Amino acid sequence: MKLQTKLTLFNTVSKLVIVLLFVALLPTLIKTINLSFTDSRLKREREKVLEDIQKKGIEEYMPNGQAYGSYTPLKEDYVSLDTASDSYFLDTIRRERRLVEGDTISYRILSYTFSVGKKDYLLEIGKSVKTIDETTGPLQNIALEVLLGMMLLTILSDLFYSNYILRPLGLIIKTKLVERKFPQFGEYKKVETSTSDFERLDVSIHEMIGDIERAFLKEREFISNASHELMTPVSILQSKIENMFDEDVTDEVKIRLLEMQRILNRLKTITKTLLLISQIENEQFLKEDSIGVSELLQDVYEEISIRLQEKNISFEAVVSDQVRFTAVNKFLLFNLFFNLVNNAIKYNKEDGNISITGREVKDGYMISVADSGIGIGAEQLPHIFNRFKKFRQSMEQDSFGLGLPIVRSIAEFHKIRIDIRSEENVGTTFDLTFPAEMITV
Repeated sequence: MKLQTKLTLFNTVSKLVIVLLFVALLPTLIKTINLSFTDSRLKREREKVLEDIQKKGIEEYMPNGQAYGSYTPLKEDYVSLDTASDSYFLDTIRRERRLVEGDTISYRILSYTFSVGKKDYLLEIGKSVKTIDETTGPLQNIALEVLLGMMLLTILSDLFYSNYILRPLGLIIKTKLVERKFPQFGEYKKVETSTSDFERLDVSIHEMIGDIERAFLKEREFISNASHELMTPVSILQSKIENMFDEDVTDEVKIRLLEMQRILNRLKTITKTLLLISQIENEQFLKEDSIGVSELLQDVYEEISIRLQEKNISFEAVVSDQVRFTAVNKFLLFNLFFNLVNNAIKYNKEDGNISITGREVKDGYMISVADSGIGIGAEQLPHIFNRFKKFRQSMEQDSFGLGLPIVRSIAEFHKIRIDIRSEENVGTTFDLTFPAEMITV
């Protein structure tokens, strides 16, 4: 999962938890706020009544000392004024029931005693609880809608900002790691960013790639030089050994000379193979040839048919005669298929089979090379292209673990994708996908 996705997911989940918590507390909060607002309103009305009494006198409300009471038509609000007993003082707001014209109604009542002259009076101002509760529901809905809107807005803003702030990191990963084809090193292009951490990461990756490039070039140079240097003494030794056969030597010496010649042949094969890999990786081959797929596979078959007969392995190639490779190196493609078929023979069973099939795919043209051999273990598959690695036991002793590295080098040189499917004791299949620009029909 990408870092940006994780951050967005975390922000969304955390906000959702906050919303759920807020929703759970919302009724209590709204009720508290509504009651607080109602209490403030009752106090304002009390001050208004007291101010009116001070201006007009108590007789305005209580002529001849009669109690005063006023109700709205729906009995939602009321104001009452009556005399109070001596030493009786109230200044409270609470919920109480009142009997109004035969109806018992719950009110939020402000009770307040005050003195005018030498008399004490009790003022009550009430607000119907039902009316208060009726406003609570709409307030909850409004608060919830506002909260959801704010949450959505913050999620979108977080997504936009995280996308903006992490964009340089995505570019670093994409351009410096994912899209970089090793060992093909390109020029360094700085990723523009205002985040110092990403800037340092970009520079560090560039420095690391530079170290890898220098080490890789040194390895290439060493392999190339060593291969060239080894070829000369090996050829001289071979020539001298061949000349010694013309001399009068004993049979025992001849046997030893044959053993030495066999060792030199193996050394020469390894040297030539390493030199070929070095030349491919240094792009010392041209891609100017054009050849039909069936023609190329026929050349491979003719070259290796004797080895097929030795193990009685059947060979079948089913490809279109119309498909041709263009802008390729015929010599290298021949080596690619030769090594794959050669490997299929080495690790095949007696009376086994090898099949090569071709078909058009979305990305170009796929050729599959399948055998009925001993297969490759799943844990070994990631390492089969490593040089001098031999995971499967062949009956032949002249296997150096360089066949598949050559295949990989040639495939990378031609931008051919290789996929491997294998099952132990069943067989192995190499799927080669040739890019569309290499194919003509």
